Amino acid sequence: MYQAEKTRYQSMKYHFCGNSGLQLPAVSLGLWHNFGDKASMENMKELCFTAFDNGITHFDLANNYGPAPGAAESNFGRILKDHMGAYRDEMIISTKAGYDMWEGPCGNGGSRKYLIASLDQSLKRMGLEYVDIFYHHRMDPETPLEETMGALAQIVASGKALYVGLSNYDGKTLEKATAILDELKCPFIINQNSYSMINRTIENNGLKETSAKLKKGIIAFSPLNQGVLTDRYLNGIPEDSRIKTDGRFLQARALTDARLEQVRKLNTLAAERGQTLAEMALAWILRDGIVTSVLVGASKPSQILDNIGALKNTTFTDEEKNKIDEIAKEA
Repeated sequence: MYQAEKTRYQSMKYHFCGNSGLQLPAVSLGLWHNFGDKASMENMKELCFTAFDNGITHFDLANNYGPAPGAAESNFGRILKDHMGAYRDEMIISTKAGYDMWEGPCGNGGSRKYLIASLDQSLKRMGLEYVDIFYHHRMDPETPLEETMGALAQIVASGKALYVGLSNYDGKTLEKATAILDELKCPFIINQNSYSMINRTIENNGLKETSAKLKKGIIAFSPLNQGVLTDRYLNGIPEDSRIKTDGRFLQARALTDARLEQVRKLNTLAAERGQTLAEMALAWILRDGIVTSVLVGASKPSQILDNIGALKNTTFTDEEKNKIDEIAKEA
């Protein structure tokens, strides 16, 4: 089931997360999709095994991943208990809290009550004593930043997390949060944000620049824009696609003529580089060394192997970078 350790780690690149001593694989596996209560346990196992066998040591979850909320953590916990528990010290497991998780005023946000209670629930679902990284999942303007950061520091002090991260923050709030966490001597090492060739939010809101300045890592989710930055939709919408089978995050109306033309141009450029569009999209995120890891989802083990193929060429000429920037502005 598992490759020999030497073989496993040869197929992956690892990057230090900010100025910490923790190394993340250049490609990490996210359990946002395909680990819910209706997913095949056999397929979930194969996704985890394929990832780990090929050097993906980082598995990323959140309290509300499902459906239903909590299902991804519960299913991952079963896989750990039955198959992968012996490898826990080789694995980096992260989870988050911030969005709706249970009914009532204590079921979301950034309060000390919610974050600590949610992590306790997550640990029970996964059968763990601690997670490696615990994130606050979103900015919460209704809770004092000092309270949220204080809760993260308390969580580390309690031994329930080794490091903390922030997700979906902007550059200005990141800088304020970092100052608080530094004062509390809390090991904050990473930001998790959406980033892709056609989603430049972290370039526009200061997050990427500020993170680099503060020497914090970045892990990019939705690097393929829910599958748009692949060749999957260039000839129609397949019956087994996310649009047809899920539809919560990517809908058919998002595939406008302008968007598809944009994707065709990027696909042509990828072919000129000797890459698939998905490979180029992942390689582009890793191009400048500021992003520590790309967070990929998968419905099939073969997709994980395809994504790892992006690491063969993460270098772009100035001409290629300029052309991608031009195309990104078109839709």
